[in-house]
Amino acid sequence: MTGQLTEPALTPTEPRRLPRLVLAGRDVTVATAFVALIALLVVVAALTAETFLTPTNLTNLLKQMVTTGLLSFGMLVVILTGGIDLSVGSIVAFSGIVTAGLVSGLPIPLAMAVGVLSGIAFGVVNGTLIARFELAPFVVTLAALTTIRGLAFVYSEVPIAPEDPGFFTLGSATAGPIPVTTLIMLAVFLVGGIFLTRTPAGRSIVAIGGNAETVRLAGINVRRHIVLAYTISGACAGLAGVVLASRVGIAQPSVGVAFELDAIAACVIGGASLAGGRGSVRATFGGVLVLVLINNLLNLYGVQSFWQQVLKGLIIIAVILVQRTNRVRS
Repeated sequence: MTGQLTEPALTPTEPRRLPRLVLAGRDVTVATAFVALIALLVVVAALTAETFLTPTNLTNLLKQMVTTGLLSFGMLVVILTGGIDLSVGSIVAFSGIVTAGLVSGLPIPLAMAVGVLSGIAFGVVNGTLIARFELAPFVVTLAALTTIRGLAFVYSEVPIAPEDPGFFTLGSATAGPIPVTTLIMLAVFLVGGIFLTRTPAGRSIVAIGGNAETVRLAGINVRRHIVLAYTISGACAGLAGVVLASRVGIAQPSVGVAFELDAIAACVIGGASLAGGRGSVRATFGGVLVLVLINNLLNLYGVQSFWQQVLKGLIIIAVILVQRTNRVRS
């Protein structure tokens, strides 16, 4: 009995070791590779784009990474369980437009809280359908993507632009040179990293992706932790929607299309396994930085948006091939 209880405790600690890559015959961690790649991107951008290091562009860069960052952390938590959440882009649209619509009748903090709570509610529904009824995460969240997007249009077919200047405070406030929203995103990653590696619930989420049956035999409620994972993803998407609406000053029911793909890309680039059980908060944050830097650099070069999508797809394929090559070698 003692062996059965201690075995699952060891399983969740394995993903805390950062994935390793073999580059030019040398073994390096993904984190090290990301630092080198990000440094290279920054140097190239600074040398080839005159406006890259301007305060305006750097501030925009910090603001633009918030939405992708929040969605990527929530997506990582779900991916660690072996699942996927395709509904996050629609949740961003719904939470943003609900918040903007409620500003005229409710205090702004309460309206924003309702927006975040709507994301949490959708996450609970997704998690319950997947865990309780054992439905495929892809199917459930794909249905949620369509349903929630439809609900956003039902709420308002046209964009909503609140006139209360207080609505823009969250999206425009800064703490020194750093936007407050960026600090919120960093706090989510910091607290989330501690949650996944230092708490029983977080370790259980990671372990479920490695071997759900072993976790269940250890007496851990697998269903409850899967619901928790999707709830976290919904909360991050709800928060991202509120932040985005506050930053741009307008909420649209059509916003957020393909946001889930950027979140998945950041996780995959960070070495997370779509089969579950393997992923790193730090590496996922590195994936977010890589995506945002590439997007910003291409925008400064005047590259059209559809070519940016092509490049993202090629990056994902290249990363997966590198990961597979290194797994075969190991």
